[in-house]
Parts: sequence; structure tokens; C-alpha cells
Amino acid sequence: MAAEWLKTAVFYEIYPQSFMDSNGDGIGDFNGITEKLDYIKELGCNAIWMNPCFDSPFKDAGYDVRDYRKVAERYGTIEDLQRLFDAAHERGIHILLDLVPGHTSEEHAWFRESGRAERNRYSDRYIWTNGWLERPEGIGYIAGERERNGVYITNFFKCQPALNYGFLKRTADWQKSIDDPACLETRAAVAEVMRYWLGLGCDGFRVDMADSLVKNDDEKKSGTCEVWRDIIGQVKRDYPDAVLVSEWNNPASAIGMAGFDMDFFLDWTGNGYNLLMRDYDDTGRDDSFFKKDSERSITDFLDEYLPKYEAIGGRGFYCLITGNHDTIRAAYHLDERELKLTYSFLLTMPGVPFIYYGDEIGMKYQLLPSKEGGYTRTGSRTPMQWDDSPNHGFSKAEPSALYLPTDNGADAPTVQAQRERADSLYHTVRELLRIRRENGDFAVHDNLRILAASRGERGFAYERGSLIMLCNPSGQPETLAVDVSGAEQIYAVGSCRPEGGACVLAAQSFVIYARNE
Repeated sequence: MAAEWLKTAVFYEIYPQSFMDSNGDGIGDFNGITEKLDYIKELGCNAIWMNPCFDSPFKDAGYDVRDYRKVAERYGTIEDLQRLFDAAHERGIHILLDLVPGHTSEEHAWFRESGRAERNRYSDRYIWTNGWLERPEGIGYIAGERERNGVYITNFFKCQPALNYGFLKRTADWQKSIDDPACLETRAAVAEVMRYWLGLGCDGFRVDMADSLVKNDDEKKSGTCEVWRDIIGQVKRDYPDAVLVSEWNNPASAIGMAGFDMDFFLDWTGNGYNLLMRDYDDTGRDDSFFKKDSERSITDFLDEYLPKYEAIGGRGFYCLITGNHDTIRAAYHLDERELKLTYSFLLTMPGVPFIYYGDEIGMKYQLLPSKEGGYTRTGSRTPMQWDDSPNHGFSKAEPSALYLPTDNGADAPTVQAQRERADSLYHTVRELLRIRRENGDFAVHDNLRILAASRGERGFAYERGSLIMLCNPSGQPETLAVDVSGAEQIYAVGSCRPEGGACVLAAQSFVIYARNE
């Protein structure tokens, strides 16, 4: 069973090197995050997901771990991280670390030993063929870089050799079964890493590429699910309240079979989530649902979302995100009014919401060269914009020393400016989180009912217990056959006029009604 606090959790995702620099070296750090905990709490978030902070050569921004038991020096010390845990807990804020279990850096001590010619305890910690002439099909591999006679499998980038959890369907003798002793040792090693950090004060983990463990798996990822049931079981025997959220986008497998507490609806090109706010092509055309001039219906989202949401039957949390370190920022194509409607929707749906740092003020995507494996994602990882001081208050370093450049546009939003403007996006987010916190129906996650949603129509409505949400993202008034008589309006972007058992929503409006019970 998931920890009770998840029912009312709202997460704030922090890319640590870009959030707040406390020592003036141009890179964000643990102490900088600690300085800004009151801001996170004031916004209305009570949990943090922090992107990788372990020791790394940073060929993929920390998703290439060199040592699971050390923190990256750029962020500070383990003691600094423990102080962050303590300070967060004093404020009622939980912290999840980013766990990368499917691969390590090629500089990890396990991998260096695995690549030696002579057999040792780590020889089978990674996936190797029997000889360099034996090349696997359909899987990325690297040959000729180690003294060992064989090629090794990669999990994503070249710098990320895959840890060995075995193969569900074995087609060669170098492929081990998932219950091979070497694969069981891999599971135990990852479980021990998790216990180590939970013992130091973290509250759980966001798990990177959680579905990538077992190779040649079936469609349901039943082999990977079996591995996770074992690992999570080992960990939760000692830390029953540990929280795990998977990067998977298949809650029936991740929650129902593997034992995760939460799963993400990920932003994949052309899927239901992507069509909400990132449906643009190389020509600049954007048909995202929340664009005012779009012709999309919410059914494009619901067709994919509802079966996955209903499949878990309230056993866990299928989570929606404003964005993350892998997505183009929503403000790239959506203006402030469109963002207000988008966030009104995301923050009133079931599941535990995740807000990417800076999205609450409408930080923009920057066109930047690749940094530490970021590629096109680099422009979504720029420094947090706190105020109008040098470097937008992120760092006292010279601009040339910053991890990434700040947005120096005349229209660059800042926390300071957004706080001072009563109708800003920041205040919209804060108000939504207040309403979510004060209305118990948002803490019930199996109470979604669609009231109005038709293919070809722009407006839609849904309810969560006694709460009714109505949305019209279009540039024209829309009438929805939803009766709100006797209900009280408790939130509005735009306006709604009840009329004869229906509701007339003004252009670009989102309204919440609460029934009197």
C-alpha cells in the first residue's frame, strides 16, 4: 500500500544544477535548494523529485552513475544532502531521489571490473556476449573498448552499459535467465543502494527507465515486473513507507504488476499527453488541445488516458506532469492564458501532480547547443529565474561561468515579477494548489467521471466527487450540457454562466464548482 501522504502530495521537480547556486561557482547545489524550500512550500508543493545527484562523469547529466554511494561534488557533500532532507522534513516536504537502475556509467567500478579478461565477481554484472565476433541483433552494443573478449550491451547512450537482470526469452547461451545467480546479485545490489539512501533520509525514488531491466521481455514486461516485485519487496520490508514512481507509462504493469506506487503519463510524440500541449511540427504548426485555435477535442487525450487510469482501479497513482527535464517547456508554444487553462486541468485531475521547476512562472524553452548529453532537451534545463538581478538571482558567478545561460530576453518571467502581479501564472498555480489542498475530493483518486466530452467539440467537463470542472480552451463561447444549479463557483479563469440546466463558458475559460452537501 502506498504511503498515506501521497494522497495529498504535489511534487516539484528540481534539476539541481540549474535551481539555485549557493557558492557562486555557476552550478546549482544542495545548499541552494535548502535556501529555497520556503518558496516551494509557499507555492503549495509538499514533495520534491530531484534529478540525479550521484557521482557521475556527466556524459548524460548524471544519468550515467559512477558511484551510487557518493554525491557529485558539484552539488556539495553527503552532509549537505542530509541537511536538505532534514530541512525539508521540518517543513513537511518529502524528497525523492532519481534512481538509475538499468545502467551505470562506463566509469563505474563494477563495469571496470566486468570488462577485465580474467573472471571476477562482477564479470556478469553487465551483459556481455561470449566473443567480440558474436554481435547481438536489435540491441545497442559496444565492441573493442575493453580487454575482455566480448561486446557489451548498452541501455541507452554509448556511455551507459546495461546492468544484467537477464533475458525473459533466451536466444543465445550468453543470455542469462532472470533467476540466474548473477542477475539475482544485480537485484540485491540495487536494493542495497536504495536502502542506503533511505537510511540517510530520502523518502523514495523516481526510477529512470524502469521498464528497461529485463531484455527480450514480453509486451507486459512480465520479466521486468517480476524483478521489480523482488527489489521493491526487499526494500519495503525495511522501509515500508518508501515511495517509488516509475518512468514507464504503463500503470497496469508498473503499479498493478511491478509494485510501484506511481507511474507517469509520459510525453511521447503523438500520444494523448503530447497532444494536450506539445503537438507541433517542424514548420511551427501547433494543434495542441490547449491552443486557442486548435481543432482538437479532449477525446484525443481521454482515449489513451482513461483505459490506463481505469486499469489500476485506484490502487496507485497515474501522474500528470507540467513538463520535465526531457520535454520542451510548455511555454514554448502556449501563451499565459493557454498555460493557465492547461495547469487548471493538470492540477485537478486524478493522480499526484508534478510541476517542473520554472513552469509555474512560464519559463521559456531556449535554443541552445547540447550540454552534458542534453541535446534538444538542454533548452529546458536553464537556470531558475528568481528576480531581475544579475543571472536572474540564480548565481553570483560571472555569466560565462554558469552551467547554462539564463534567459536574457526582455520578456523573461521571474518569480519576483510574477509574485507582484496578482493575475500572473504563478498566482494561478498557487490558487489551484490551495483549492486542491482544501478540498478532500482531490485526495480520492478513483472518483473521476467525465460529464461532457465529444469528438469534434472543444469544451468538456468532468467531476471529482462534489467538484465539477468545466473547460473551454477555444476562442469562442461553448455551451455544455452540465447542470451546476445549487453549486458554488470556487475558481475561475474566464467565466461561466449557468443557463437552463446547462453552462455557457466564455472563450478560454476554466471553472470549478463545488456542490453543497
